Amino acid sequence: MRPSRLLVLAAAVLLAAACGTPEAASDHASTPTPSRTQPQTAPTSPSAPATTPTRAAPLGTVPPPWLGTRVLATNADGYVSARPTPPALRNRRFTLPDQLAALPGSGFASRVAAPAPARVIARSTWQPACPVAADDLAWVRLTFRGFDGERHTGELLVNRSAADDVVAVFRRLWRADFPVEQMHVTSRAELDAAPTGDGNNTSAFVCRPVTGGSSYSVHAYGLAIDVDPFQNPYVKGDRVIPELATSYVDRSRCRPGMIEPGGPVTSAFASVGWVWGGTYRSLKDLQHFSANGR
Repeated sequence: MRPSRLLVLAAAVLLAAACGTPEAASDHASTPTPSRTQPQTAPTSPSAPATTPTRAAPLGTVPPPWLGTRVLATNADGYVSARPTPPALRNRRFTLPDQLAALPGSGFASRVAAPAPARVIARSTWQPACPVAADDLAWVRLTFRGFDGERHTGELLVNRSAADDVVAVFRRLWRADFPVEQMHVTSRAELDAAPTGDGNNTSAFVCRPVTGGSSYSVHAYGLAIDVDPFQNPYVKGDRVIPELATSYVDRSRCRPGMIEPGGPVTSAFASVGWVWGGTYRSLKDLQHFSANGR
C-alpha cells in the first residue's frame, strides 16, 4: 500500500477511538533469559572476573544516535513527504537533557520575567517585523515531568498577557504526571534548519507563518503552544508534521505523551479558555493549543 493511502486510512481512525489506558510497550528489545536449570560454567582462571550479560535498553527509551541529523528530501512543491516511523520512535518515551539550570525545590515551580530579558529575545526567532513587540513577551521558566519520571526545568516565550494562564496549565500537567520530552525557546537556527521529521520540542512563541499559509501564526503572537509534537502530529490529508510521526496518526493505540479528548492536557488548557487543534474539522493539529482557537 502506498504511504499516502496508508495515511488517509490512518487519519480516518484519528477520532474513532480516544486514547485509553496506556498499553504495555510492544516493541521492546528483548534478551533471552538463561534457564534456571542451566549449569553454571566456572571461570577459566581464578583471575578472570565474572561478567554480567548486558540487556539492551527497550526501544523508545533512549534517543537514537541519528536523532535530528538525517535530513529529509523535499518534493517539487517544497514539502516533505510523510515517512514510516522508525522502530526506535514508535513508542517514543525518552527525555532530552535540560538546557536550563534546575529551578529550586522538589515540586512544581515557575518563574516569570516580563518583559522577557533581552538575552532571551536575542536567542529566539523574534525580529522587528514580527507582529508582537519584544516587550510584550514574557519568559516563563517552569518544571515539568519527563518521560523518565524525573523533574525537569524548561522555558517558554509567551505573550505576557497569557503568562499566568500558561503557568496554571503546566501546574496541572505536573500534578497529572503528564510527560514532556523537552521544552526550550525555539531559535532562528532551528526554524531555518533543514527538516529531519523527528523534532519534539514543546514550545510557544515562534515568529513564522501558519502551516501552509502566508499570514502569521498565532505562535508569532506568543498565544499558542505545541505540546509533544511527535506524539501529537499535525495531520491534513496525506501531510503529517513531524514527517516521521506517522505511527502516531492512529490514536487508538495509546502511548505516553499522547493528548486525548477529555484528558489532562485538553482539560488543563480548557480551564484557561484555550482551544485544542484536535477539534479542527479540515485538519487535526493534535499538538496545538491557542488562545483564539486558531
